[in-house]
Amino acid sequence: MFILEELVKSAGGLSPGVLIEMSLPIGSRAALAAIVGGAILAAGCTPIRTHQGYVLDETLVAAIQPGVDNRDSVVGTLGRPTFVSQFSDRDWYYVSRDTRQLAFNSPRPTGQTVLHVRFDEAGNVQGVERTGMELVENIRPSSDKTPTLGSERSLFQELFGNIGAVGASGQRGQTADNPQ
Repeated sequence: MFILEELVKSAGGLSPGVLIEMSLPIGSRAALAAIVGGAILAAGCTPIRTHQGYVLDETLVAAIQPGVDNRDSVVGTLGRPTFVSQFSDRDWYYVSRDTRQLAFNSPRPTGQTVLHVRFDEAGNVQGVERTGMELVENIRPSSDKTPTLGSERSLFQELFGNIGAVGASGQRGQTADNPQ
């Protein structure tokens, strides 16, 4: 407040110690509050864009030539692969995926690239293949229940079902596997 009082005094205005109030009409306050509240709410609905995996550089991918490059030159150019094939080390994969998510929804893919580098027995590049969104598939698990044999028991039947049953089977008498 001291700085504000000095400014007013230097302008030849009010005497020191007088508080200057700045106010808005009530309708303007409500409008300002609505605008600020709307901006805060709209910020929650901003789309979230993410990138996962390898960052593809078109120049570097084009530099990989079949028959010319080998594993060491591919690692030097593209880096280590995202993953190597389980069945042989002749197939390397570089995976890149872009997703978009609104508020609390599940992320949805907007772009995907899989770069497949295949090597021959000697470790030289045999081929470079590229696939994209055409391989993305939306899998929805089934919500049906798997039928099981037996009875359906509640939680209380599971917890308290044996009360009173301990030792009761021995009082029934003689059985084939339990002669008395």
